[in-house]
Amino acid sequence: MILLAIDWSAVGIKILQFILSFSILVVLHEAGHFFPARWFKCRVEKFYLFFNPWFSLFKKKIGETEYGLGWIPFGGYVKISGMIDESMDKEQMNQPPQPYEFRSKPAWQRLIIMLGGVTVNVILALVIFIMIMWIWGDRYIPVANLKYGVSVDSLATKIGMQEGDKILAVAGKPLERVGTTGSEIIMNEAKSITIERNGQRMELAIPPGFINQLNKNRLGGFTYIRYQMVVDSVLKDAKFTGPALQKSDTILTLADKPAYWNSDYLKALHYAEKNKLTTVAVTALRGMDTIRTNMSVVEKRDFHVYPKDPEKILGYKQINYTFAQAIPAGVKRSVQTLTNYIRNLRLLFTSKEVKPEDSLGSVVSIANVFPPVWDWQAFWTLTAIFSILLAFMNVLPIPALDGGHALFTLVEIITGRKPSDKFIEYAQMVGMILLFALMAYALGLDIFRIFRK
Repeated sequence: MILLAIDWSAVGIKILQFILSFSILVVLHEAGHFFPARWFKCRVEKFYLFFNPWFSLFKKKIGETEYGLGWIPFGGYVKISGMIDESMDKEQMNQPPQPYEFRSKPAWQRLIIMLGGVTVNVILALVIFIMIMWIWGDRYIPVANLKYGVSVDSLATKIGMQEGDKILAVAGKPLERVGTTGSEIIMNEAKSITIERNGQRMELAIPPGFINQLNKNRLGGFTYIRYQMVVDSVLKDAKFTGPALQKSDTILTLADKPAYWNSDYLKALHYAEKNKLTTVAVTALRGMDTIRTNMSVVEKRDFHVYPKDPEKILGYKQINYTFAQAIPAGVKRSVQTLTNYIRNLRLLFTSKEVKPEDSLGSVVSIANVFPPVWDWQAFWTLTAIFSILLAFMNVLPIPALDGGHALFTLVEIITGRKPSDKFIEYAQMVGMILLFALMAYALGLDIFRIFRK
């Protein structure tokens, strides 16, 4: 039943976006290792997108390097001669060092090779964010534009919120953008939010356990923007018994359920789907007149009537940038992205309510972040976000990550003593076991979440 309820076309689009984004990040990251290695005369034996235990989907040798495509989409790698890496090639390390090997190069060259991938990911994020600001600018609905307030879900009612409340601040910090309330509550571990109800300003306390549930729900089940269900377009295939709906009609009821607000409309739509109605009664306001008609249900429970975008009803703010202005704006966006990620990561170790099992996710969670329709702005935004996060994660001083190798090299530069190959080999092995265990745990959590739904 779970498989039948999935919209596989939307899933396919998400997967395609994820594969393209992930491939860009991995190839450029590994290129960040590949090119410095070649510049310093190291032999690069393999350059792979995705991992390829036992077999490869594709491989071709050009010069000394084998280029290939693996079948496990958890990353990629370059195999540099004389380097202890994912390949764990102990046989090669038992041989006398060769001039073309990584281990024969000066420490400063090895450090540059190790940090090349992280450097490329940082530069990529900066470039993408700068281009996004230049091409699309910054567009959002200001919180001040929510003249109808918000629709409340189960979590919001638990702290005393009501339909139509306007959220003004979180933990005393005024909100500027729609869609940031939940994340601000979690990151600030807020104890209260400020709302306006019927012209009165009020403080609502956030009880223990609320942040835990909000994080577990992935920010769902709290509040949503509230707007009227105004018809934007009606397809020619839509069928009516009675007067046809027209652009600018305001829907009042659907299937004899209230549907004036978007939250009520979705509930009425769910009711129609659940009861498998073939036609639904609709009441709408047209000017000063109220009309009643019946709509036929078509494939995939679609009525061929589409509401006006909330931006058209509530208004939005658009900030455009020249290329020169986009540079500092893009840099600022990159810094904000990394800062927010570090703040969220810190909560895993300091907060009683933000738990790893509710926050961690595998490639399944990452793929699910992409929109169900192809949106280039969203695609590049997410790619930039993942690029800066990939850089941060890789620079952590953990064996098996770039940061672990860089740490050992820095110790060598400072002390003048190089760690033994055997020590690095064991550290790499421990690091890989930890990383694969974490990846397996995260994947298990995602599978559990799918079936929990």
